[in-house]
Amino acid sequence: MANEPKPQARILVAEDNVAVREFITRSLASQGHEVTAVADGQMALDKLADGKFDVLVTDIVMPNVDGIALALKAVRQFPDLRIVMISGYAQERMRAHNLDALVHRIIAKPFSLEEICAAVKDSLTYPPGPV
Repeated sequence: MANEPKPQARILVAEDNVAVREFITRSLASQGHEVTAVADGQMALDKLADGKFDVLVTDIVMPNVDGIALALKAVRQFPDLRIVMISGYAQERMRAHNLDALVHRIIAKPFSLEEICAAVKDSLTYPPGPV
């Protein structure tokens, strides 16, 4: 329809836990974002190749391609992509902090609707490209 509001951002969510993936998807969609969700890093790379996304929200620990490898590959191919990483593992969050130049936000599980929405909103305040 012609009068539908334009989504605030196109967001790709890569999270292997179904419940967490659905929570993130519903949370971000409720804020007016267009959200596509996949179950692992390889699926995310395939989706990134198919369309333009503004933000990648990715778990760090996933099967096939983990979130760190996904972020490294995604930024090489799509330098304007903003990245928000999530993890329930402190040592994995430390690995992600080594990617400060690529990752816009890192949040710990469990997180609230407000936290995930704020992380995405914050990432969108950065100009496109590496941090």
